[in-house]
Amino acid sequence: MASFKLTFLLFLFLFSPFSGQGKFIADIQHIQGKDEPYIGVNIGTDVSNLLSPSDLVSFLQLQKINHVRIYDANPDLLKALARTKIRVIIGVPNNQLIAIGSSNATAAAWIGRNVAAFYPETAIIAVAVGDEVLTTMPSTAPLLLPAIESLYNALVASNLQNAVKVSTPHSASLILDPFPPSQAFFNTSMSQYLLPIVKFLSKTHSPLMMNLYPYYVFMENKGVVPLENSLFKPLTPSKEMVDPNTLLHYTNVYDAMIDSAYFSMKNLNITDVVVLVSETGWPSKGDSKEPYATLDNSDTFNSNLIKHVIDRLGTPFHPEITSSAYIYELFNEDLRSSPISEANWGLFYGNTTPVYLLHVSGSGTFMANDTTNQTYCIAMDGMDKKTLQTALDWACGPGRANCSEIQPGEPCFQPNNVQNHASYAFNSYYQMEGRASGSCDFKGVAMITTSDPSRSERRGIWFATGSLLPVGYSKVMKMLSVKLSEG
Repeated sequence: MASFKLTFLLFLFLFSPFSGQGKFIADIQHIQGKDEPYIGVNIGTDVSNLLSPSDLVSFLQLQKINHVRIYDANPDLLKALARTKIRVIIGVPNNQLIAIGSSNATAAAWIGRNVAAFYPETAIIAVAVGDEVLTTMPSTAPLLLPAIESLYNALVASNLQNAVKVSTPHSASLILDPFPPSQAFFNTSMSQYLLPIVKFLSKTHSPLMMNLYPYYVFMENKGVVPLENSLFKPLTPSKEMVDPNTLLHYTNVYDAMIDSAYFSMKNLNITDVVVLVSETGWPSKGDSKEPYATLDNSDTFNSNLIKHVIDRLGTPFHPEITSSAYIYELFNEDLRSSPISEANWGLFYGNTTPVYLLHVSGSGTFMANDTTNQTYCIAMDGMDKKTLQTALDWACGPGRANCSEIQPGEPCFQPNNVQNHASYAFNSYYQMEGRASGSCDFKGVAMITTSDPSRSERRGIWFATGSLLPVGYSKVMKMLSVKLSEG
């Protein structure tokens, strides 16, 4: 990960739609295929008592995680991934670049050992050559393209060049003057290396891998960049960012960072390469200098990121295409050194306990996030009460949800407000429909969560899960719900 140093500008509230290029759309759709866009996870290994490869794969399957990126080409893990349909990006560590970039034979041997030996049983979809090489190892920059080309030629020799793409992840700091996005350009000191790489990506229909962290943008521009912009939270018009050159509105930092990459490539006359977000995330814990590295902010960012991608919202510059993204990361890497945040980017602890439970709206197909695979449907916070009431009336009426328990005097009547009553009714309908895709929407006011709302102190509400209530249960629940509302 690399810090994204920039000066963030806020502009007047203006708007004008931008139409994408037809050729670009066709090329990107060819690259992405029918399974895009998707959410994946990065898997770091600086973890105490890391799961064995077989247990790790079982955990990924349990969590419905179908795309992963690893930072090497661990043969035991690649073997364990065989016949699972989990798609994997493997990595060439930075310390192997010199050898591969200096020898075609070494590159061919690497592909033979780490790709051809496992494909197609293991669904390897790309090779990430190094990580942020141009910004963290500039002395190695002259060998980056030779390494990429040698690996690609080895894939051609194995007839795998169409199935397995070759690219290299870049730090966002490679982009200078990123805001407004239309003024962004790649660091000119790296142009002699970067332009040939981007041309290679265009020629081979491969993605531009970018590590994009709105967290660092916010931390280095506090007072200028609102926290809401960094977390995908709804904004008032006055807080939206507007590019004065394109008049495009930006409601979040993430989209602006992606578009800065597109404009940077456009300045190189490259317009047919898709951006793949190879890393993004938000830390859940930090030291005294990182007060915004919190569980709530991490949960909010990653939950909203998932929704943003699954809903195919695109970006202001290219609304027709949504970049896939890999969350950094699966596990907290507790063996990493300071600052504290470096060890706290994970969705799970090393023992597979969730660091927090994602609030995933939409289809809920990305991950289960707990070992029970149970999901629930609740009303989203901050929704208009009249809209919620309309959805509640539908659920309890035409939707035929079981709403008897939220009637006056019944155990789930308290707290007596539309938010909690709607959540009860939404979840009753969702469970009745077998948690089917699309059964937790209610015109955009509901969301799927893996956090059992019956245990939520914040909501103080009990949920039916579709099971029959035993004799005497109602009286017990009345006492419990009263106690819960009082506490």
